[in-house]
Amino acid sequence: MAYHQPGSYPTPYNSNYPPAPAPGYPTPTAPGYGPPPQGYGPPAQGYQPPPGQYPPPGGYGGPITNQPGGPAGGWMNMPQGIPNCPPGLEYLTMIDQLLVQQKVEVLEALTGFETQNKFTVKNNLGQKVFYAVEDSDCLTRNCCGPLRPFDMKILDNYKNEVMHLHRPLACDSCCFPCCLQSMEVSAPPGSICGTVEQEWSLFCPSFALKNASGDTVLRIEGPLCTWSICGDVEFKIMSGDGAVQVGKISKQWSGLMREMFTDTDYFGITFPMDLDVRMKAVMLGACFLIDAMFFETSQKNNS
Repeated sequence: MAYHQPGSYPTPYNSNYPPAPAPGYPTPTAPGYGPPPQGYGPPAQGYQPPPGQYPPPGGYGGPITNQPGGPAGGWMNMPQGIPNCPPGLEYLTMIDQLLVQQKVEVLEALTGFETQNKFTVKNNLGQKVFYAVEDSDCLTRNCCGPLRPFDMKILDNYKNEVMHLHRPLACDSCCFPCCLQSMEVSAPPGSICGTVEQEWSLFCPSFALKNASGDTVLRIEGPLCTWSICGDVEFKIMSGDGAVQVGKISKQWSGLMREMFTDTDYFGITFPMDLDVRMKAVMLGACFLIDAMFFETSQKNNS
């Protein structure tokens, strides 16, 4: 029988204790667990921390708070700690575009019976920012049509009303310059942050966007023809003196079937990133006023 030195073969693992580690390997701290091998690096790119643990973004002075439902709900993250900003308007400090999509009402499309309008307001990434719901009665909706007075609640994902719009009953004809259209914007509700007032114009629609003090900050100049014929209808947002274009409100072409048989509309709003959030809110109110005045009645009802 050949003779061999003790220890030249490993001891069989047949006892109640694991064998001693081989030379050159660290001793594990717990049975079955050991330190990661050399070369183990940080997590791969694209790793996202758990919800609620996002680091504070630079320039906003506080963390970003996820709305209920998180990214699965499709809602935009709201920055915190924005100084001199009405509660609920913090979203508007981070964006320079808004997309307004009206919800299709099946009953209205089939019967022509006017129902309360509902809108979803999104950013340019498709994330939800606000939800808008019209508050009006059945009689005025179906008797006054696009001239009807209404209130509109602007809600966040918590169902909190962060803005309130009020449109009184008025005319929109150049024959009645003393009783033209207007929209009052409050943010938070009960605190007026600005108004949208129609200006007398013989051909092209014109509006003044005013702050809470009544000063005209911006103006809106509409096109001669507001019919949407296979293309967008653009309302230019101008500086207070009307010399420089700073943004626009575009009624986007939503397809032949939608345009013919419903009054469901898509709008895009662009404005300067550094514009006061109160004036951004007034601009959103102007979008709803323009929709009610020029695009509320479907072409089917017109014919």
